[in-house]
Amino acid sequence: MSNEKTAKVVWSGTDLQFHGTLGSGYQFELNSNAGPHGGSPMEFLLAGVAGCTAMDVISILQKMRQDVHEFYVEISGLRADQHPKVYTEATITFVVRGRQIKEENVARAIELSETLYCSASQMFHRSGTKITTTYRIEEI
Repeated sequence: MSNEKTAKVVWSGTDLQFHGTLGSGYQFELNSNAGPHGGSPMEFLLAGVAGCTAMDVISILQKMRQDVHEFYVEISGLRADQHPKVYTEATITFVVRGRQIKEENVARAIELSETLYCSASQMFHRSGTKITTTYRIEEI
């Protein structure tokens, strides 16, 4: 089994709009001016980091037998003013709603994702992006 991942983007013929297809077959729209008809490549980078760490954390919490009923991750990033306008800072907020969720388990799940499992956030770390993580546990 190969570790290779693929993606293809095709110019729509208008402005900086592209239609993308991932190797999995999933399709999406890219637009330099992000809006309801397409996200920007830099927004997709943030979504990739949020999705990667979210999958890690919820998987770990499930293995820890935490009674999670709702879980989401929010991410925001600040970009450099000058080209190549990389992300210099990112803030990731984890929100866990459930019953009797143990704070130490949430903290450990996030730590494992950050330091061991989430390849997307590791790419940010290694490029020098300062990542700040916070979490909130809401009892239901």
